Formats: sequence, structure tokens, C-alpha cells
Amino acid sequence: MKKIMLLGGIRYLLPVIEEAHKLGIYVITADYLPNNIAHKYSDEYVNVSIIDKAAVLQVAKEKNIDGIMSFGVDPGVVAASYVQEQMGLPAFGPYKSVEILQNKDKFRKFLTDNGFNVPWAFSFDSVEKALAAADKYSYPMIVKPTDSAGSKGCSRVDKFENLPAALANAMEHSISGHIIIEEFIEQLGCSSDTDSFSINGKLEFASFSAQRFDKKAENPYTPSAYSWPSTYTEAQENELRSELQRLLSLLKMNTSVYNIETRVGLNGKPYIMEVSPRGGGNRLSEMLRYATGVDLIKAAVCASVGLPIEGVRQVPYNGHWAEIILHSEKDGKFESLWIDESIRKNVVEEDIWVNPDDEVEGFKGANNAIGTLVLKFESQEQINEVLLNQGKYLKVNVKESKTNL
Repeated sequence: MKKIMLLGGIRYLLPVIEEAHKLGIYVITADYLPNNIAHKYSDEYVNVSIIDKAAVLQVAKEKNIDGIMSFGVDPGVVAASYVQEQMGLPAFGPYKSVEILQNKDKFRKFLTDNGFNVPWAFSFDSVEKALAAADKYSYPMIVKPTDSAGSKGCSRVDKFENLPAALANAMEHSISGHIIIEEFIEQLGCSSDTDSFSINGKLEFASFSAQRFDKKAENPYTPSAYSWPSTYTEAQENELRSELQRLLSLLKMNTSVYNIETRVGLNGKPYIMEVSPRGGGNRLSEMLRYATGVDLIKAAVCASVGLPIEGVRQVPYNGHWAEIILHSEKDGKFESLWIDESIRKNVVEEDIWVNPDDEVEGFKGANNAIGTLVLKFESQEQINEVLLNQGKYLKVNVKESKTNL
């Protein structure tokens, strides 16, 4: 029986564990939080920090694993790649290349050095140094950690007065104590955040979504909904697909699922914002399975343990699909989810992760989500109507808890 180690224990690992078990693979989950939900479904749990690559390697050797990945868990990708290289396991690509992809500072430099469209960016290891260089910046800009995920510590800054607080927030959420200040690319249409897949370095499946945000949320830069197809033109998607292939070839990447963020600026230029050799959070690969029938989760599991990969190919979407990340606008106790009857027929799946009277928090980051809603529509116009006017069609009802009164 083959063994796979999955770094992390979050909910988004459950379909990965399910697919591995269907393939007869023994699943070991690993992190330092034994109560995480995925550990209840794996065959074995080990307590280890997923950002400590040496410790992860030691455990991987002890367990004699056949493959490792960090699906949906950004902090574990570097450690997974390190173990792959040290143990000669099936790999995303060279460890040095994965290091570049996983570090926002190194990634921006690589893009610049190789002639990709890229926003200006500066990195710092202290708030004081970032403030001292304030004359280099133009507004608006984005301040974020170089190494966090789920939009934690990310802020848009439109004037200097707001910069110190944004820098402090980013530093607080950085694992390594490094932050990046980056040009905010005013976008044409919606940005894209979705999953893709390469086999032997060739981008066999590339998808683009319409990523949407809740302006009322405590963190308005945490994605709150996605839809497929994207708002890009065919020409823009083709250019991005070509540039993504060029990037993977330059980095000598191999076989992997990728979470990829892109956008098109008001200047008409397409930008590759982030590329990570992992499945995205927010069930993105699951949504693509709905929308195309292509199973990136199964493919990622097979790739990680060296099994043959089948069915990964470019296919059109079988309709217009949307995913809403359910969340509360405030702290309190969850009561219920109200969905308007006019869109009930469009609901394909309703997945709520909390029970009535459970404490919930305002939407500060992806970890504050309380569930997902999968919908299918007849047209892009229907998607836009519902996603741009969510308050008319659904509401997360929350009552204030006694501690907030």
C-alpha cells in the first residue's frame, strides 16, 4: 500500500483524503494542531510543524512515505518540496523553483528579470525600513506579508497616513518577518484565482475565474465568491496561458496542480500575480470538477505518489458556475442561512460548517468562512445579478453573543 503525507489538517483536505482512499492509498496528515478536522479522516496523524522542513523530512523518512503534498495549505508547500527532493519522491519541480514561487519577493524579482508584466514592489524586514523608504511609493498600493495565505495581513493603502497600521498588520502575519509593498494594479473586470495542472512541465489544463470580494467585510481583500467562466477575453486568456507556460518552463516545473492568481490591468496588460504548486483553498478544484468534469484532486494525488494521471485536458465549462464563500459580517452566534426562493433551483450544493449558536467571527480572512454555496446558472447575466447583489438573495443570520452586548 502506498503512503501519502498531507501537510495540514484543514477542511479542504477532506476530498483529497477521500480520493486517496479510493485509490487504496494510506493517508498520513501532519501539523501541530491535533484537533484539526482532516485528522479525523486520515489513517494516521503526526504532530509536526509544517514550516519546519527538517522536522517534516525526519517524520517522512520514519514513515517511509511514497509521496507528499500540501494541498490547499500554502505554508507547507516549501517543506513538501524539500522532502520530495531529499527523498527522491515525485516532485512539483526543483526545490529552488518552488522557493521562488512561494516567496512573493523572490517571485516578483524572477518575473522582472525574465520580462513578465509585473507591478513595482519593495520588500522589507522591518516596519521602520519600510516607512523610511516611503518616498519610493505611489498610491494606491498593497501591503502584505511575503509568506502568508488566505489574505491574512493584506491591506490596500491609498495614502501615507494609513501606511504604519498596514505595515504593522502585515508584519504580524508574516512567518519569516518579511513584508512586501506592491503597486496596486487597477483591474479591468474581475481578477482570477483558480487551479490549473501541468504534466511533465506542460500546462495541460488552465482555468480562469472571476474572483469577487465583499466590500462590507472586515477585510475587503478576502475573496468572497468565484465564478466561471472569467471576465477575460479569449485573447487575454490565451496570452496568460502562454505566459504561464513560459514561467513553468523557465522554472523547469514538472507535474503538479497549481493555484494561480492573475489579473488584467486597466492598461490592458495581463499580470501573473501568484503561482503556487498546490490546490487552492475555497474548494477551487472541487468547483472545477463540477464545471468541467476534470478531476484535479485525483490527478494531484496520483502525481504525488507516481501513479498514472488520466483525464487532465483542456475542456469547456458545462454552464455558468458560481461559488459563494459564506461568512458573517460581524462577530456573534450563527442562527441560520436564508436563501431567496428565486435562486433555490440554482443551488447545487449547500455546505454549512457551523451549527446554530456556534460562535462565528466577522470576515477578516479565509479562516473565518462558515461554509460554501455552489450554484449553476443559465447565463453570465444571472451570475452577475446574484453575486453583485448578494444581500437580495441570501443572508447569514447572526445574533450578538452575550460577550458582545
